[in-house]
Amino acid sequence: MDQYELGTILNGMYENAKTGETVLMIHLFGVKYASAIRGCKASMKEIAKAAKIPESYATEINKGVNLAKYVMVKN
Repeated sequence: MDQYELGTILNGMYENAKTGETVLMIHLFGVKYASAIRGCKASMKEIAKAAKIPESYATEINKGVNLAKYVMVKN
């Protein structure tokens, strides 16, 4: 997956987040797509930029990626 595909997914999760759960959705994105994010040549700032969200959310994406080795997503 490239930064634009990841950005599209992140944008959808961000835009469709319930009130008060925006940052939570960014963390969830990091958890769900950790391997794709790690495999992408783009930085997390570039992924945030591709998602059309503030680049400062790169830190939140990173938190999700780091959490991925400790948590599992429930459906």
